Amino acid sequence: MNAGSERYVALFRGINVGRAKRVAMADLRTMFEDLGFSDVRTVLNSGNVVCTLASISDQDIASVIETELERRAGFFARVTVLSASDLAGIVEQNPLVDVANNPSRHLVAVFKDAADLGLLNPLKKRDWGGPDLLALGPQAAYLWCPSGVLASPIPDAIGRLVGDRVTTRNWATILKLHGMIQ
Repeated sequence: MNAGSERYVALFRGINVGRAKRVAMADLRTMFEDLGFSDVRTVLNSGNVVCTLASISDQDIASVIETELERRAGFFARVTVLSASDLAGIVEQNPLVDVANNPSRHLVAVFKDAADLGLLNPLKKRDWGGPDLLALGPQAAYLWCPSGVLASPIPDAIGRLVGDRVTTRNWATILKLHGMIQ
């Protein structure tokens, strides 16, 4: 890594899920390299990219990536960009880490604009009628869906409330990205 550069993770919302919004990871890597990123790595076919770039504001990075993806792929997808320190904070501040014992059923909801996290405050008071849990940390929301993500009412409630302002990843993916970005 060059002096003055920083590692980032870009989380694409809704690409390569089903048949819509398909992007080959090789094309995504090429796009990032063409935008000036280096050491570009993707995680499977997931829409997660770890890369290096000279430090600029995270918002600028996300907007540039969204615009370029739309130009190249012909569709818009929201992008949330986290610095290595942001992602480390999300991992360290997880209030459900001692409760959520299955990483595929433990989700982390990350907002493009961290200020939007407060929009979930009304959901904190809600009784989810079972073992499902929602906790808000300083940088992300944490969901525990022990019966399965599709069976839990929490992801749908968040989606209805905030739309595409948020993207979620399971805990296993968050930890994998955290290991890659360090």
